[in-house]
Amino acid sequence: MSKYSYIPLDFEGLATIPIADRGGKVQIEHMGASPEAGVRMGHWLEGLPKILAADSLRAVVAALIEAKRKKRAILWGMGGHVIKCGLAPVLTRLMDMGYITGLVMNGAATIHDFEIGIAGATSEDVESVLPDGRFGSAEETGREMNVAIREGAARGIGMGEALGEAITRLAKPEFAGSSLQVQAYKRNVPVTVHVAVGTDTPHTHPAAEGAAIGAATHHDFKLFCSIARELDGGGVYLNVGSAVLLPEVFLKAVSVVRNLGYPLGNFTTVNFDFLQHYRPKANVVDRPHAKSGGKGYSLTGHHEIMIPLLAAILADLEV
Repeated sequence: MSKYSYIPLDFEGLATIPIADRGGKVQIEHMGASPEAGVRMGHWLEGLPKILAADSLRAVVAALIEAKRKKRAILWGMGGHVIKCGLAPVLTRLMDMGYITGLVMNGAATIHDFEIGIAGATSEDVESVLPDGRFGSAEETGREMNVAIREGAARGIGMGEALGEAITRLAKPEFAGSSLQVQAYKRNVPVTVHVAVGTDTPHTHPAAEGAAIGAATHHDFKLFCSIARELDGGGVYLNVGSAVLLPEVFLKAVSVVRNLGYPLGNFTTVNFDFLQHYRPKANVVDRPHAKSGGKGYSLTGHHEIMIPLLAAILADLEV
């Protein structure tokens, strides 16, 4: 005998319905196709289940193809991890295919790319060097990046162009092909760089000059606003691996463009990351489309898998 004052409910009178009347959100036609050896990537994509992230991936691929066809902007915003996990050659190929018309980078992305270009290696073991204060103290990185930023600010150009010019000159021939900034600079693909002072290791170098850093990155914000106008009517903005800074920059750019009277609607936004965070979801995927048309998508997975996968699908569909 239970000591509780409650007794279990009697289910005898519970109403049920036939499963045929109930239906279901997942139907047999949504099922994925059985994989086959040697299948083309386009067919593989079509064979994915017709549901959830597979539908989102198909929609993103379709939006990119349509943006290229309509000659609208395809802008990639990226954090440092995208570069340091070895994706520069993949992104360069996407540039050549016409699926990147502009790059939007945070400071970490430029640092990793700069170091790859001049040394063929990047990404410190932070835990081993932080205890004695050696973290971020690489002389060549800090000196050359800051010199480029200072000289660029003095000439009235942005941080992205200044760093692209410098790394193109400084990169060793055997490493230049793996530097995204070198490849973008050679192809005249605009790069804008957006930093907050103190977030990046070159800001701790003696050559750092706050006024130059501020002027160069502010120039790039205004340049990004200009480029973002071309998202209107079918462009695509992809945020890849930036959880805070670039989603904030993107939302402000959208507001500036509209405030100045330029049309900016009916475009696609995508957030690629291995964790979905609040700001990319709000500022990239959702808010830009309020009352303006277009749609945003979130795709979750490791950059070193998801971006080559996307590139392989697009390359296959080009054939």
